[in-house]
Amino acid sequence: MRAFDGQLSGSRPISRSTEEKKRQLRDLKEALAALKPHAAASLRQSLTAKIKALETELSASR
Repeated sequence: MRAFDGQLSGSRPISRSTEEKKRQLRDLKEALAALKPHAAASLRQSLTAKIKALETELSASR
């Protein structure tokens, strides 16, 4: 479904609290550790990139 004008979900990033970001970072690290050795390299790279982005965002907010 497409968002209509004025709808909150339309092309806005999801704002998360610091606790939610910490939980998401922990979940991403667990997901990266649980990946099988034959998992796609692009998946591994995207997880690593998201982890780095969250870490820098959390360190900047302190």
